[in-house]
Amino acid sequence: MFKLPYEEVVEILIKKANLPKEEIEERIKKKLSQLSGLISKEGAAHIVANELGIKLLEPFTGKLQIKNIMAGMRDVETAGKVMAVYEVRSFNTGTRSGKVGSFMIGDETGSVRVVLWGDQTDVMLKLNVGDIVSIISGYVRDNQGRRELHANERSKIAINPQGVVIGNVAASVSFSSAPKAAIRKPIKELSDADSQVEILGTLVQLFEPRFFEICATCNRRAKQVDGQFSCTEHGSANLGFSYVLNGVIDDGTESIRCVFFREQAAALLGMDEKGVLNFRDAPMQFEPIKSDLLGTIIKLQGRVANNAMFGRLEIVARSVDRNPDPKAELARMESQ
Repeated sequence: MFKLPYEEVVEILIKKANLPKEEIEERIKKKLSQLSGLISKEGAAHIVANELGIKLLEPFTGKLQIKNIMAGMRDVETAGKVMAVYEVRSFNTGTRSGKVGSFMIGDETGSVRVVLWGDQTDVMLKLNVGDIVSIISGYVRDNQGRRELHANERSKIAINPQGVVIGNVAASVSFSSAPKAAIRKPIKELSDADSQVEILGTLVQLFEPRFFEICATCNRRAKQVDGQFSCTEHGSANLGFSYVLNGVIDDGTESIRCVFFREQAAALLGMDEKGVLNFRDAPMQFEPIKSDLLGTIIKLQGRVANNAMFGRLEIVARSVDRNPDPKAELARMESQ
């Protein structure tokens, strides 16, 4: 959650927009009136800041606890204690051949299967249960409802790295636990124990999408070699792009940073993938879309993550509804 006090936001707007305090506060008052009951004073101030072209927040980044790793993520960094090591297998499909192996890691929050391909499987020759493993630049796939953290030649894996400590692995860790039903909560009551939560609020900030090269055949992140991007398995003949979007939602009780990966980002923007990818070459076209969305009431479900780098909670979206019925939603909250 962002904690920039209302008074500090107003001071920033006065200095950067070169407007009198009375005008700033009048603009904020109008936003509060338009979105009564679904936005805080701080959230309204952030919308005014955006309308004035003033940025108040920094971009999303950070190392993830295992419970916050979700299918579709790229460039994931995490660490965990080895819980099980499985065999390395060779395969030959006629068009592809190689090696694949896997092991389980866990931390205080959950567990995930790590899948290694090609020469990365050599790491497993040195791996023992109880070792601590650090993984940088992994990508996450869904395998029949289970998350898998994959590593290829681009990923970096370290065994028992200096300075990395993992506490007791969560006793409730389950390799095949079914997803829980989402629980509606006000933002001020969220915690990093909320693995499946639903929130309703007003979008008060939205950052430009960030794009990165992927292989259109296997969806893995492309690697840059000698100034050219290429997939380690499929070369450079079939490259594409994926993307991530960051925003802030306010529900009148508090505000929280939200992260929207590929499908969720497209759903929030109300566009297909081709439309989102157009922003890569024409970023200025994003501004009117952003302006139209700010102040929109949305409902989303996702997992709450603790971003230790910035000392705040964030929610990684699993699903997005950009057209909820505000009256019906407010009536639902009042009846709970």
